[in-house]
Amino acid sequence: MSVGAIAITARGLQLAHGDRLALGASDLDIPAGMVTAIIGPNGSGKSTLLHAIGGLLEPVGGELGVLVSYPKHQGIAYVLQSTKVHEEMPITVREVVSMGRYGRLGMYGRFQPEDRAACTSAMHRLDVLDLAQRHLDELSGGQRQRVFVAQGLAQVADLLLLDEPVTGLDIVSHDRILEAVATERARGATVVMTTHDLNEAANADHVVLLSGRVIASGPPEEVLTAECLTKAYGINLITTDDGTVVLDDPYHQAEGGRHRHFDRTGHADHGASVQAD
Repeated sequence: MSVGAIAITARGLQLAHGDRLALGASDLDIPAGMVTAIIGPNGSGKSTLLHAIGGLLEPVGGELGVLVSYPKHQGIAYVLQSTKVHEEMPITVREVVSMGRYGRLGMYGRFQPEDRAACTSAMHRLDVLDLAQRHLDELSGGQRQRVFVAQGLAQVADLLLLDEPVTGLDIVSHDRILEAVATERARGATVVMTTHDLNEAANADHVVLLSGRVIASGPPEEVLTAECLTKAYGINLITTDDGTVVLDDPYHQAEGGRHRHFDRTGHADHGASVQAD
């Protein structure tokens, strides 16, 4: 992976749901081999942009280029925000994770040792290997999410897309998934994830801030600033005596009584729970 390589590029990109424009004309470049966080308020176009990158939504205007070394069905792994499984379907954890290999095997391909090894490795990394024979309806929400992320990892794709992968999860599932994201980056994969959490965005290599269009795109210290966040969220920013900048959002409720804020540089304060819905 060359330094400065680009994995995803957009010029004048426009995305829509029917007659409703979800993302206005926007330009962006997402670096290869790094973790990019897409952040913005509800309805800002985060999931829509991820759908387009994953090939599930065609642009209505402009250009979108996704550069992967395999055909798209093999080179892109996409873990949706909510994956529903019929409770009566007798499907095990191992079977769900194994589906991640289907794109490489084709309709009639048979599992080889490397396929089984990829699935076992993915389950081990998400700490669900001991659940391999359990049915999905026996799992907690956090365990299920880890299983679906393991399915994505089993693809060993160049590009991993995650739609709010840790929102509302227990601490164990939250930490295992973010550890897996770090491991994917270390092996050279490009990871693009949507999030509401400014802490997660601040820990990414690259941030795309949306609000019906791309407000800013670049390193966290350039994007998570008071000026950019005000444009995106349309709320007041309060600077306290110690330099902390607080999102003054009357529609957002704090979790556990903790404030959501970031420091004067625009970085999320790692000692607080930071979210902006």
